[in-house]
Amino acid sequence: MLAEVIAIGDELTSGQRLDTNSQWISQRLGEAGIRVGYHTTVGDELEAGMTAFRTAVDRCDLVISTGGLGPTADDLTRDVLARVAGVDLLLDEAVLEHIRSLFARRGRPMPERNVVQAMFPRGSRVVPNPHGTAPGIDLEVSRPGRGACRVIALPGVPAELFEMWSAAVAPTLVQSQGRGRVICHRLIKCFGVGESELEAMLPDLIRRGRSPSVGITVSEATITLRITAAGSSVEECRAAMGPTEEIIHRALGDLVFGYEQDELEHAVLRLLYQTGATLATAEWGTAGTLAGWLGEAAEPGAYVGSVVVRNWPAAVAALGLPAEAALGAAASRETALSMAAACRKQFGADYALAVAAFPTVPAGHEPPERVHFAVAGPEGLRVDSALFAGHPAVLKPRAAKQALNFLRHLLLARVRSGRLEG
Repeated sequence: MLAEVIAIGDELTSGQRLDTNSQWISQRLGEAGIRVGYHTTVGDELEAGMTAFRTAVDRCDLVISTGGLGPTADDLTRDVLARVAGVDLLLDEAVLEHIRSLFARRGRPMPERNVVQAMFPRGSRVVPNPHGTAPGIDLEVSRPGRGACRVIALPGVPAELFEMWSAAVAPTLVQSQGRGRVICHRLIKCFGVGESELEAMLPDLIRRGRSPSVGITVSEATITLRITAAGSSVEECRAAMGPTEEIIHRALGDLVFGYEQDELEHAVLRLLYQTGATLATAEWGTAGTLAGWLGEAAEPGAYVGSVVVRNWPAAVAALGLPAEAALGAAASRETALSMAAACRKQFGADYALAVAAFPTVPAGHEPPERVHFAVAGPEGLRVDSALFAGHPAVLKPRAAKQALNFLRHLLLARVRSGRLEG
């Protein structure tokens, strides 16, 4: 079975709101063993909606849509489905009474416009919405010479969508699919090389037609490998993915830092917990990126504090460096080392990670900027640097990730040497 997910709303096509519903639905369909072939986003226009649904019905066996089921004039999903199926809209009195009762519980009369939410294409089934006024629509659309396409239209409010899916949609998908097939995924996170270089390290894995399949995506220099397997059970899928995961680990080694939703800060924090060590950070030029990531992810104890500055004199003042150090300093290996050592002393941390980056970026962003990373720890001082080019919005998270990865490798060496005391 092939599925398409359609997200409806001008707020999505205009970019005012991010469509997270389609991602969630695709994950649930995969768990049910249904492959999603297409995602479509369409605005609140009748003709555009009809085109989107007709295309989806023609090429897929199952279509799930979200949005467009409200009471206003631009909520057109029910009209679109009726026209695509070639049927009338009929009033469902039971649904209308339910909507009236929802308003009554709130001490308000039901506006006349909400009657439209009780209108359904002839022959469709109601998908109950216990807590909202927008029930869903479950409709079979006939296709000459082929089996019908099933279309399920659900509201765009995530809380209502999730509950309706669990209670009314998922059980029917299991019934129609049977329990003979599931699709599972495994995400492996990597950092430290470019996409092309990493792909060259896995020549036989990332190719079409392989089972399990391996896909590759990149976001802000973090590479995600996605292993996908189909089988009769989750256990069978995991068994099928295991050898592929082992090949990836053998080929990539320490380039792999985590799984699923892991980020580099999670990998660093795990190593800190494992060693019983604490960490502080000092940032010049990255706008507190490290502090934000680590502060959000850390449990109490491991991450003890941060200093974030916009220029070297501010770093001198905040970190208690000698006053003469404020004269004429630029971002360099020496400034990064000074920041790390002073930060470790100030916070009493086992480790301090410092970034001395680009305090200003040229208007054209042409020249690469050298960013310096330093770690002060029980093993002494370590420093590294890397060249970055591009827009500051891209440079800052990449520089922060490079710094975290530098610290990660030092912590890995500590774990492997057996030095686990703070």
